[in-house]
Order: sequence, then C-alpha cells, then structure tokens
Amino acid sequence: MLKDRHIVLGVTGGIAAYKACDLVSRLKKQGAQVRVVLTANAAKFVPPLTFETLSGNPVVTDTFEPRKSLEHISLAKWADGFVIAPASANCLAKLAGGIADDLLSTTALAMTAPLLIAPAMNANMWRHPATQANFKTLTDRGAKAVGPMSGHLACGDDDVGRMAEPEQIVAALDALLNPRRDYEGRRVLVTAGPTVERIDPVRYITNRSTGKMGYAIAEAARDRGAEVVLVSGPVRLDAPAGMEVVKIESSAQLCAAVLERSDWADVVIQAAAPADFTPAQVSDSKIKKTGEGMVLELKNTTDIARTLGERKRQGQILVAFAAETDQVLDNAKGKLAKKNADLIVANDVTREGAGFGVDTNVVTLISRQDEQALPVMSKRAVADAILDRVNAL
Repeated sequence: MLKDRHIVLGVTGGIAAYKACDLVSRLKKQGAQVRVVLTANAAKFVPPLTFETLSGNPVVTDTFEPRKSLEHISLAKWADGFVIAPASANCLAKLAGGIADDLLSTTALAMTAPLLIAPAMNANMWRHPATQANFKTLTDRGAKAVGPMSGHLACGDDDVGRMAEPEQIVAALDALLNPRRDYEGRRVLVTAGPTVERIDPVRYITNRSTGKMGYAIAEAARDRGAEVVLVSGPVRLDAPAGMEVVKIESSAQLCAAVLERSDWADVVIQAAAPADFTPAQVSDSKIKKTGEGMVLELKNTTDIARTLGERKRQGQILVAFAAETDQVLDNAKGKLAKKNADLIVANDVTREGAGFGVDTNVVTLISRQDEQALPVMSKRAVADAILDRVNAL
C-alpha cells in the first residue's frame, strides 16, 4: 500500500526511539523509500548507522553538515509523507510554536506533505496543559496523530504515554496517504460510552466504558467519507471533528436520541454501553447515611439495540456489541437473533488487550453468514474491520 512512497521519518530523543527501527523495517517491507532525520538526543539512544542500515539511505542529524545546508528543503520536496515517531513533548512544543532550531524542526517547518505524529512521553508530561495545548494546535492545523497508548512506561508507571506500536503507525500512515472513501454518500449513526443513572443529586450508577471503541468507529466512518452522527455518554475524550456529536447522560436519553435519528441512518452501530438497570426511584435530595445501609431498587432500562432491530427499515444495517465474561460466542449469537442485528461484535472483557480503558481490543465479528475472529488490534483497526464487514453485508 505504500509502495514507492517517499517517507521522511523524524526520530526524537526518548526510549521509544528503539521502536523506530522496527518502523523503518516495516515501511521498507511495504515498498516505501525512507529517509530518517535524527535529533541529537535521538542519536544518543539509537546510532545513525542503525537507521542507515535499515533504510538503505544516509541519515541526517545536523543542519550544517558539509554540502547539506539545504537538506531540510530537499527532504520537504522529496517527501510524500512525514512521520515523527516518537514525538517528544519538546518536539510537539517546537512544532506548535514554529521553532526551527535543529534539522528536524526546520524540516517540519518547510514540509508540505501530510504529517503524522506518534507522541511518547511520561504520563504527567502528556497531561500537562502546555503539551495538550500544543497537541491540539497541531491537530487543528491538520496533523494526524496515533497514540499515545496506555501501558508500562520506562519510568515504571502503568499509564498513558507509550508510543503506538510500529504496525499501528504504518496503518495510520497508510490511511493518511491512501484514504478510502467507500462510505461516501452513507449516513452512519454511532453510539459510544457509558450511561449515568442517577440515584440522588450526588450519587449514580454507571459502568467502566470509556467510549474509545465507539469514538474510533465514528472517526473511521468519517475518514472513509460517511456523514456521521455520534451519540455519546459521559467520556473523557475530545469530540471528534467533522461530525455532529450529541451528548447524553442516561440510558433513557440515549434511547431517545438514537430513536430520533435512526430513520436517518443507513448504518446504526450501537457501541455504547447503556445501563441495563436504573433506580426505580430517584431522590430529589441527597440520601442521608443512617448507619443501617440502603436498599436500592432497580428496574430494567429499554433494550435500545432490540428496539432498533424491531424498527429497522429495509436495507438498513444494525451492528450491536456483546461485552461478555463467559460463554462469549454463545451469548453473542443469542443477541444476534434476539436483537435482529446484522452483525454482533463480541468480546471477552476479561481477556488481556480487550475490554474497558485500553487502546486495543480482541473481538469476533458474528453475522448470520459467518464469524470472524480478529487478533489483538488497535481500536481504530477494529473499527475499520467492522466497517469492512458492514460493506460486505
């Protein structure tokens, strides 16, 4: 997919620089031509000779190397795509501020090719308001990003800040340079995230859904040309650009928002995790602690996916999710019939790499015709696999 494409890879200083070696290798196997630009700090983690050997091209590190004083201009003219992996907090700050004080930042300022950044840093550095503002500035200007991911960091923490895996970066670059537009003219309604069911003004019940899977599906459908409406429960994710985002809180609000828009949609993807139960009575004032405990009576909420299946129109595709902990495939197949869905995305939330709060998923796509088990993949890759299956249906 990247055959004969000219890719400039910028590598900044950080322990994740070693992953850039694998990235170069994968790009070469795709048939791409790769030129690597190292910062001085990156060269302390991985020597230039390693990248020269893997890429088959000279590596540049210094703006003022002999006979290479205009290297940043020639690289910018040569490139079809520009990837910075890892992209450190310092690098993001330079790019956002237009600072050009080394070869990589100077090349970035001269570059007109599409930019893909793969941030990698300590979790606190990533969350710092300055880093978040710089990252937003870059994405607002049109840069695409992959990651950072959650996992074990070099500092010993298990948190956000890991560089995306090389295969994820290659897939993101492929999508950037070879965009699919197979959903143009289609309307896709996606739900995402949890619901909040109020007990009293200060308490509620909810679940562990983060909305990452539904947001990935909405973004993938948008990037493939669809007109997208995203109905989202309370999540800690930025609203995706290029689509209508409807914010809801409760399962009842989710149901109302979805049913109001379902006739509009060609494809409905029910990726949200609405509560199955809600308090039978909601107190107008805070329930006081008496020392005798509290009995909470719950009632069923509306089965949104089943309601959508009952009113599904001819030609409309309904995708539902089955997050299970046991008898995953049997339960998912039961839901396929019960909800009159066309596709069930089944996942065992107890499996490593699947479930809530992680950036990957492990799912099986089940239709009336067949089932397809997918390996551990990024949620964006799973999103594209779901859309591919919907196309086949």
